[in-house]
Amino acid sequence: MNTKSISKLLSFILRHSPETIQLPLDANGWADVNTLLHQCQVNGHHFTRAELETTVAENDKQRFAFNEDKTRIRASQGHSVNISLDLPPVTPPEFLYHGTVPKFLANIRKTGLQKMSRQHLHLSDDLDTARNVGSRRGIPHILTIRSGDMHRNGFLFYRSDNGVWLTDEVPPEYIG
Repeated sequence: MNTKSISKLLSFILRHSPETIQLPLDANGWADVNTLLHQCQVNGHHFTRAELETTVAENDKQRFAFNEDKTRIRASQGHSVNISLDLPPVTPPEFLYHGTVPKFLANIRKTGLQKMSRQHLHLSDDLDTARNVGSRRGIPHILTIRSGDMHRNGFLFYRSDNGVWLTDEVPPEYIG
């Protein structure tokens, strides 16, 4: 398997469906690396530990993280499975950004941004990342989020290991 295929498989398994390969995750989303490799092999997904390490190291969005001794792995964010990343709340910058496409704008302006099936809504602190995220579905439209105001009004923010800003929702009045 190439690194792109391994990354897509890891995203699916570690974020959304570990039961597909009977992979246990702990309460914080960590999986044993040897178990992951074995269960992938048993289920027809053949890659080595070296290929796994290369995939994690070279992933452009740093979607995955190893623990210090590389015996456990987890997705950095984006889970639909019920886990706790155990991130402390942090103060966000005054403005964060969210990339979307024009067809969603009317609904976003009415109801705000929602986490949908994920555990958190993802925001970026730079325009290029937001633009790249939005462009996955077409011509991107960048929303400016008044995250500083949200924080002062009691909304919690977290920052994942790979720098993605996480929150539960963005009401429409905070979207510029």
